[in-house]
Amino acid sequence: MTRGPGNGCGFVRKPGAGPPHQPWEYCSTMTTSGRESGTPQPHVRVTANRVRAEGDDLYFEVRGHGPAVLLIPGAGGDADLYAAVADLLSDEFKVITYDRRANARSTSNSPQNFEISQQSRDAVAVIRAAGEQAAFIVGSSSGAVIALDAARTQAHAVRAAIAHEPPCARVAPNAAKWQRFFANVYRTAYYLGPSLAGLRFIFGIQVPVRKLVKGHAQAVEYARGQQESRQHEPRLSSRDASNVLMKLELLPVTNYLPDVQLIRRNGVTIIMAVGQWTQDRKSWLGEVSRILAERLGCALVTFPGHHGSYTDMPHEWAATLRRVLRQAGGTEQPAS
Repeated sequence: MTRGPGNGCGFVRKPGAGPPHQPWEYCSTMTTSGRESGTPQPHVRVTANRVRAEGDDLYFEVRGHGPAVLLIPGAGGDADLYAAVADLLSDEFKVITYDRRANARSTSNSPQNFEISQQSRDAVAVIRAAGEQAAFIVGSSSGAVIALDAARTQAHAVRAAIAHEPPCARVAPNAAKWQRFFANVYRTAYYLGPSLAGLRFIFGIQVPVRKLVKGHAQAVEYARGQQESRQHEPRLSSRDASNVLMKLELLPVTNYLPDVQLIRRNGVTIIMAVGQWTQDRKSWLGEVSRILAERLGCALVTFPGHHGSYTDMPHEWAATLRRVLRQAGGTEQPAS
């Protein structure tokens, strides 16, 4: 089945595709203003597929060719939030995005617990399903925690890890305060429901809430506009996603303490990242990134914007990530 606008670029289902684990393709229509380099590509071909991993089907997408880069989403686990950044980087890199298990288009077989180590194995399963043995792993927020754990447990599959503002409360200077805060959010989810817990969470973690909400809406609108076929992809409900985040994911992520010594022994290149907004306000998330950079003996790179600015500043965010990936050995081209 082929459908597309007059420019000839639309949803393209490969012959026989449709059931899980058989790839299908579509073309993403991207804007090119603000691109740092590379030949403008207003239409980016995207291959979508699923991989079976430890009882769940993980939905993933692949764009472009070149050194492999895996983008791990944070709360909500939705690959769509990286769609614009992935499109922008696809002229130079093979960009892999995916929905984390129990989120968005990936399945949820009633998980009883949340394990960071399983999330790391999922990341490697997606890398392998995309035809790669290793990749540069980029994660923000919860995704940054997973990236750091992959450097600890899956070093063979990590060319370098870029961790943007991991919410590791135990690393913060006022660790006890933040651990109590997240424990209270968790209790709120059980006694008063995940919606109220989510409000307590987002208004308490020192992030620009309006900008985050606006950026999320902008990213979703961009992604959904790229292929109408997305409406045919079954998604977990927002309520289910909120339950997973508040009741299963919150505490394992925020209580995670990176094993600095083992990561260093593994020899994986780590690059810590912090948003300019976070850094300027000396937020606890920025302090965590700074402290981890010191402990790991690695670079701390400032990214544009705030905790989730890959959604509302994708051109600027992608340009910075492109330079970081080059410097980490992702391309022969010199950094500009």
